[in-house]
Amino acid sequence: MSGRLRLGTRGSELALWQARHVAGLLAGRLGIDAEIVVVKTRGDRVQDVAFSKMEGKGFFTKELQDALLARRVDLVVHSLKDLPTDEPEGLEVVAIPERANPADLLLARRGLLAPTPADPIGLPAGAVLGTSSLRRAAQALALSPAITIAALRGNVPTRIDKLRGGGYDAIVLAAAGVERLAPDLADLDVAELDPTVMLPAPGQGALAIEARRDDDLTRPVAGLHDEAIAANVGAERRLLELLGGGCHLPLGCLAAADDGAIRLRAVLGEVDGEVRRATVARVGVVAPTAELAARACRDALAAAMPGVVKP
Repeated sequence: MSGRLRLGTRGSELALWQARHVAGLLAGRLGIDAEIVVVKTRGDRVQDVAFSKMEGKGFFTKELQDALLARRVDLVVHSLKDLPTDEPEGLEVVAIPERANPADLLLARRGLLAPTPADPIGLPAGAVLGTSSLRRAAQALALSPAITIAALRGNVPTRIDKLRGGGYDAIVLAAAGVERLAPDLADLDVAELDPTVMLPAPGQGALAIEARRDDDLTRPVAGLHDEAIAANVGAERRLLELLGGGCHLPLGCLAAADDGAIRLRAVLGEVDGEVRRATVARVGVVAPTAELAARACRDALAAAMPGVVKP
């Protein structure tokens, strides 16, 4: 391919890491040169409002997609978990190149964590756990109802700084982001939460490369696509779509290959308005395809939470 592709990304430290990583994949595997173009999104601009209070979808993706449609960039890189399931007309995900660790990490002030099989969170009663994710809040409260949830926004380094600043006793972050940035956590307790206990967001840990549909310029980028990973995250995102949810939905799920089929585990939470109490339903299914797994999981959640999920 002649010329240089423009690769759009958010400007956070993690987003830039991901864009540079994808640029390296493009160069190393496909011989494609790319320059990085930073696009600021609404999620980057608004830092003082919890996600659960923000309206709409695509907090970290819409402006990137607009830049693609306006031909200011040729490709964009997303954290797949941030990408809404409804693609704008004319765009498509052309490659899901990899998936890092999908688990969540619990970071806490020294000496606070004492996890047990019954309470894998392991924080003392009254401890303040920082997160703006209703998914994380619902599961944490269901596992450890005596803790307090407090809203937490910002990029990975900012959230860690807020923990060190004393406003929180612990915070929850995606393991993939922490592993990619490799911050110094020597002064904190760090515990990886079993992803079958604290189920991640749909697509967590995966990267997505989006482009204009039928754009010959970017067609070779499909060579980075990993079909096995796409099948798993496809089941997770299809479940999210069937439930009609976005970032506000307290849904966690994780798919994995299972002897030629797909095993899909899911948890759906119901959180009170003050984020003080939560109930959750956990289900698991095995089905031959991603579509059948997602539908069976949706039906199981509807049976478990008939007031929340429409069958």
